[in-house]
Amino acid sequence: MPHFIVEYTDNIKEEIDILTLLEKVNSTLIAQNGTFPVGGIRSRAVELTHYQIADGKEDDAFVHATLKIGAGRSPGEKDKVCNELFEVMKEHFACLFEKRYLALSMELMEFSEGGTYKQNNIHERFKQS
Repeated sequence: MPHFIVEYTDNIKEEIDILTLLEKVNSTLIAQNGTFPVGGIRSRAVELTHYQIADGKEDDAFVHATLKIGAGRSPGEKDKVCNELFEVMKEHFACLFEKRYLALSMELMEFSEGGTYKQNNIHERFKQS
């Protein structure tokens, strides 16, 4: 953990450079001073082809991100990372936001470690550094 999942409508896919956004997200998560183990960071994007926005009369678009983290971070740590990630999103989509109807949103999902199952040997690479 953390996992950052961004969903976006397919009517903006040619304009958004989604891979660069994911790189910025990972850099932001890594820069949180050890709040998250680097080997657990995942970011991914899901292009949506079936959706309805508002009254359906315009070519509206949306981008919604979910940050999933395990329990144990302080309220200050959570606020800091969420504010920074949402700023990354706003900056990344600023030009598009100025020229079309676009809704940006992000949510934090925090869950206990109970009920999650993981096996990850990527962490070992970062322990050796």
